[in-house]
Amino acid sequence: MKKKRLSLSAKIFIALVLGIIAGIALTAKPEIATTYIKPFGTIFLNLVKWVVGPLVFFSIMSGVLSMKDIKKVGSIGVKTVLYYMCTTAFAITIGLIFSNIFKGIYTVVETTDLTYEASESVSFMDTLVGMFPSNFVQPFVEANMLQIIVASLIIGFALLLINNNSDKQKDFTLVDTVNDIFLKAMEMIISLSPIGVFCLLCPVVAENGPAVLGSLAKVLLVAYLAYIIHMLVVYSLTVSTFAKVSPLKFFKEMLPAIMFSFSSASSVGTLPINMECTEKLGADKDISAFILPLGATINMDGTAIYQGVCAIFIASCYGINLTFPQMLTIVLTATLASIGTAGVPGAGMVMLAMVLQSVGLPVEGIALVAGVDRIFDMGRTTVNITGDASCAVIVSALERRKTEKKLKAQATN
Repeated sequence: MKKKRLSLSAKIFIALVLGIIAGIALTAKPEIATTYIKPFGTIFLNLVKWVVGPLVFFSIMSGVLSMKDIKKVGSIGVKTVLYYMCTTAFAITIGLIFSNIFKGIYTVVETTDLTYEASESVSFMDTLVGMFPSNFVQPFVEANMLQIIVASLIIGFALLLINNNSDKQKDFTLVDTVNDIFLKAMEMIISLSPIGVFCLLCPVVAENGPAVLGSLAKVLLVAYLAYIIHMLVVYSLTVSTFAKVSPLKFFKEMLPAIMFSFSSASSVGTLPINMECTEKLGADKDISAFILPLGATINMDGTAIYQGVCAIFIASCYGINLTFPQMLTIVLTATLASIGTAGVPGAGMVMLAMVLQSVGLPVEGIALVAGVDRIFDMGRTTVNITGDASCAVIVSALERRKTEKKLKAQATN
């Protein structure tokens, strides 16, 4: 009789629990976790970062080529961007509502001796210019996901046009072959994810320990409450309404990606597992290959919630009451700033600096939340990747129905 093997999600969950237990056990000596355990987590993340660049490049190119029609790519792109912008606006609104409801529980703290050097905010036009690469290799070296996406789309479109304008149809199996190579490399790396999860989570718990339950416990609670509500309400409604997928089935199939993203705090790093989960949910492989890498770069629902919660928290700590127009400014800034925010740990801090500056709040207030940013990051990344997956499932369902209608119309004619 064959023994049942544990699924990847079960292994990740066990690693998650063991990482928390080991972290608590090492709170007295966190240097053990950071010196001897964290490096293995870093090795795992390095491997993930190494495979993600070429994986995104070739998967998007392969996705564009598989559609065989530039109009279809445009149709999917418009739906994707609209969905991401709408859910991000909902997310920041939820973050602001929850933070305003619970802001009475925040305590005004001493704000002298605050020292936090925020990265200089980037304007929308700078972000727009920065999307287009000036060197073919540089985006891969710098892991600039926006530039990698733009480059893959340009080459994908160029290959499509060559095929459409040529009398003899060309075979682009080389692109699919290289894509398959990186997918297989990704599978090999992802099989190590339980070890990676343990080694990444243990030092976080060991370093923060009971301190997490101090003055920041309240703002963390509000943020996580908003994360959960956004996922359960917004994503459940959208997948059930537009994709006709049961929310229970959606979250059940998404568990491996959710647990991995929570531990790694990297949207881009979770991309390979997210692709597998969306395919199980019925998303078309070519659509997922296009939407998920795009979402890992521009869809930041969890980060948007974080902006709202932290802006109100920092304002409360300084004894400042934000006006309605200021809150509206936060919604618009966070929604636009989400485009181009890297899907890697800690990117939300740069975005928070932009949001604080947009409403005249002191940027040094980031120091109040900087200590536990990693714990915020774990939750907001989970929301981000779940939003990416919901978009892939919804757009796949909409495109499928669109194709069915066309076929029915052709049959009647």
